[in-house]
Amino acid sequence: MNLPWKKNLYVLWCGVFCTSTAYSMVIPFLTLFINKDLGVESNVSFWSGLLFGVTFLASALIAPFWGSLADKYGRKPMLLRSGFSLCAVYLLMAVVQNPYELLVVRILSGLLAGYVPSAIALVGTNTPEKHVGYALGIMATAGASGSIVGPLLGGVLSKFIGYRECFLVAAFVVLLSAIIAWIGAKEENFDRNRTRSHVRDDLKEASANRPLMRQLGVVLIVTASVMVLEPLLTLYVLELGSSHDNASLSSGVIFSAVGVATVVAAPIWGKIGQKIGYERTLMIGLLGGGLGNVLQLLFHNLVGFGILRFVYGLFFAAVYPGLNALIVKATTPEFRGRAFSLNQSSSQLGNMVGPIAGGTLGAYIPIPIVFLLNGVLLTATAGTLKLKQLKGRRTKDEAADI
Repeated sequence: MNLPWKKNLYVLWCGVFCTSTAYSMVIPFLTLFINKDLGVESNVSFWSGLLFGVTFLASALIAPFWGSLADKYGRKPMLLRSGFSLCAVYLLMAVVQNPYELLVVRILSGLLAGYVPSAIALVGTNTPEKHVGYALGIMATAGASGSIVGPLLGGVLSKFIGYRECFLVAAFVVLLSAIIAWIGAKEENFDRNRTRSHVRDDLKEASANRPLMRQLGVVLIVTASVMVLEPLLTLYVLELGSSHDNASLSSGVIFSAVGVATVVAAPIWGKIGQKIGYERTLMIGLLGGGLGNVLQLLFHNLVGFGILRFVYGLFFAAVYPGLNALIVKATTPEFRGRAFSLNQSSSQLGNMVGPIAGGTLGAYIPIPIVFLLNGVLLTATAGTLKLKQLKGRRTKDEAADI
């Protein structure tokens, strides 16, 4: 018989997988949907960027509010609220008639999101301390797995059943995530009589928590680091010799290589973090990710590039489980839901800033130099964290000597 925390882990892994699959299903065909079904013939790339970016922005702005509600009413109600709401959002996407209606629905999608941070917070709060690293490592694979399956599923279904029908399938998939949480997830030791906090007070409390703010800053940096390559990868694949006909397939395979590496390595890094400390695994992930970007200067063919991205993913898989575990470590159970919602805000801001920065840099400098700058950024982040860590230890030693 499974322990309650293990049951939550398995159940919410499936829920996060479904949510991530539903979200990433629309990525391969959203631009084509705007062009062919909604009749946008000019400024298609502008509309595509706007419709992606506005979802991240809305999610970043609203996340602290949902976190406040989660700590007042529980994480499970937030899972149900998000799952059922997003199901309705995808149904609305299937019936929009112009890009302005789709823009409103995409804003709603961002405003009503929150399944993933609520699931992570519930797992982090209801898992024994000695198993937290392992559990969060497993949870990190759920989103990665969904981001591998979703684009593939969306690409195939959009070809054979149509774009609008794909939105209906996405609605059904995210509905499954709500039902899974409703039936299977169990939240224990939660005080429903506590007073609900205000977002302004939450931000003040978070800003006074230096370790938490440090982790949120790293989340923003590493998310932007991942996303900065999104608008450049297909172009770089073409530079490496791929034909135009195969460029999207080659890019998809290379993107998937990082996801597969994450699925393989994240649980292992979670266990390693329990033994050597999450600060060290985070450092290894940042340094490995930085080196993987810098080494790109030495590879000038598709096979080498794909292998390097897979190896990069094996190391970078240490980053998010380490960050999630450190957020758990830096916060009290009462503040944890709000902390993970702030974490989502940082992540969504990175999702928005990264592609903008990548597209801007790619217009002025060669793409390999963007990889180099990305590697330097990750390495510098690791170095800064190490210096702060050493400074903190020195301060504690001095205080102990007094």
